[in-house]
Amino acid sequence: MSSLFLRTLRDDPADAEVPSHKLLVRAGYIRRVAPGIYSWLPLGLAVLANVERVVREEMASIGSQEVHFPALIPREIFETSGRWADYGDGLFRLQDRKDVDYLLGPTHEELFTLLVKGEYSSYKDYPLSLYQIQTKYRDEARPRAGILRGREFIMKDSYSFDLSHEGLVASYYAHRDAYGHAYPDADAHADPHGDRDTDGDPHRHAHRHAHGDADAHGHADRHGDVDQEPDAHGERDAHDVADPDDHGDPDAAAQHV
Repeated sequence: MSSLFLRTLRDDPADAEVPSHKLLVRAGYIRRVAPGIYSWLPLGLAVLANVERVVREEMASIGSQEVHFPALIPREIFETSGRWADYGDGLFRLQDRKDVDYLLGPTHEELFTLLVKGEYSSYKDYPLSLYQIQTKYRDEARPRAGILRGREFIMKDSYSFDLSHEGLVASYYAHRDAYGHAYPDADAHADPHGDRDTDGDPHRHAHRHAHGDADAHGHADRHGDVDQEPDAHGERDAHDVADPDDHGDPDAAAQHV
């Protein structure tokens, strides 16, 4: 008899709206703890680890280096970028015992740019590409789609720091090709070029699996500083991508989520 910690379910969970959410719960990969918050069981954790392995291999193939930032971020960092206010109710805010304000990171653009600014001072240090695989936190009003749109979720975000628009474009397509390789390696059956997003922006795409769910490992290109083009949360969504050819910033930092 197998000792695997696993129990499958006959029926779909009542709160599941998309196929992936229903199947992950029924197959014993994840379990709901609270709305938008899930525990990973042994089978699910094994799959997650394999996806992360594939992503790391593809990032290494394009010369991107992995870093890891804290989830707990001081308020002043988001105050500087303006997103302490811009995020509104989307932030999880808290205070320590000395009443100092912190937040649980919904994204890490600020920390990436501050790190590189603090470590590098010469143009000779560039181009540079860094990424992380980190847990993010967003106080979604209505968590849906299981692990794809929750209050706590895992995101891989990558940032390139380039000296020219041409370098930015090259970084963009290197990341795009890497994702194209990662999808078949992970047996995800996704279109690496994606579909146009539904928010009306002609320069954004949504990456989806064959069954139609948004993919947690899509990517978004970003130009300029840490002040993002805002969506409802004040930043680009994790599942979108913008074409760098539609921008003209000669000194650019790009986000590839």
